Amino acid sequence: MKIEQMQWTESTGWSSEIPGALATDANLVLVFGSTEHLKNKWHITNIRKAYPNALISGCSTAGEIFDATVLDGSLSVTAIHFEHTQLQTTHTRINNPEDSFRCGKKLAQTISHQGLRHVFVLSDGLNTNSNELISGLNEQLPSGVTITGGLSGDAGHFEETLVLWQDKAQPHVVTLIGLYGKALKIGFSSLGNWGSLEPEHTDTHASSNTRYEMDGKSALELYKSHLGEHAAYLPTTNTQPPVDIHFADRAARPAKTSLTTDENEQSMTFTDNIPEGSHTHLTKENVNRPADDTIAATKTSPPTLNKPSAELAILISCVRRKMAFRQKTKKEIEGIREMLGAQPTLTGFYSYGEISPFSPDTKRESHNQTMTITILSET
Repeated sequence: MKIEQMQWTESTGWSSEIPGALATDANLVLVFGSTEHLKNKWHITNIRKAYPNALISGCSTAGEIFDATVLDGSLSVTAIHFEHTQLQTTHTRINNPEDSFRCGKKLAQTISHQGLRHVFVLSDGLNTNSNELISGLNEQLPSGVTITGGLSGDAGHFEETLVLWQDKAQPHVVTLIGLYGKALKIGFSSLGNWGSLEPEHTDTHASSNTRYEMDGKSALELYKSHLGEHAAYLPTTNTQPPVDIHFADRAARPAKTSLTTDENEQSMTFTDNIPEGSHTHLTKENVNRPADDTIAATKTSPPTLNKPSAELAILISCVRRKMAFRQKTKKEIEGIREMLGAQPTLTGFYSYGEISPFSPDTKRESHNQTMTITILSET
């Protein structure tokens, strides 16, 4: 595997000559950037001219990760030449969250399953129920295939998110890249690092992705009680004040974010489905611990991450973490660099949802307010 990176900002232009040494040899280019810059056809045209034979994939973000730095309003370009791995890509349009399961099935049915090792998914960040998308993928993909990826962002504005398909940045799109071949090694990890767990609550009335009651009481009332003074920020509390929600309806406990609240129904609507009878913890962030906790959590799973052979690390983290940790966000990325070592190239973005297994023995999951790491290497 050969990799080269470059970055574009308004003030400096391209950080290095484009194309670099790979040029016609690159078979995959990952592009992460602001909605404004992805809409600019000049940028995508330049990238296509530089890498004429590559599959170009990417999305708009709520912040770009380039090596061990975090920027806003930039373009991050990572060109990759896989020497022994084959690629196949497909896409579908997604009209609304209710369309997510169908889209997942269609994506999985469209690509070949022979020799498939891993799929990387990028989706519209405002019209996707990521849990249903993954359920659709799970229904059709072979059991040994891993899934990682994320939902696109738009700098926390929640107005329009874009995904690249056929050199065009478009809303309402989901793309999937299939990676094939025995030489490919995949590692992954999902890190939360939220603390101050409250007592467990039981979801006693929930329908689809809306929660009405916990412990037989109004879910919204309990949520407000937990938020304290930050309840005044509702319904935008999910992106501003320091709150995270975990529910444990399975062995692994993915973090989920509340999107909207309804005063009349006293309910909260989430990014994913919430089975009635799930057990919920309301947690508060500890902004003094994220970097140290990330390093500690990643060190607990070296077999999963395949750190010694890491060549490319794709980091996808939630916009909520970026808003909460502020200046400490860079420290977290630097901690991951320190933990992984100097070898792997780091790229990624801040998202509206993350996709990754928790561990090799758990199914693919969707997350909110986590940092996910996908590591790829060839032998």
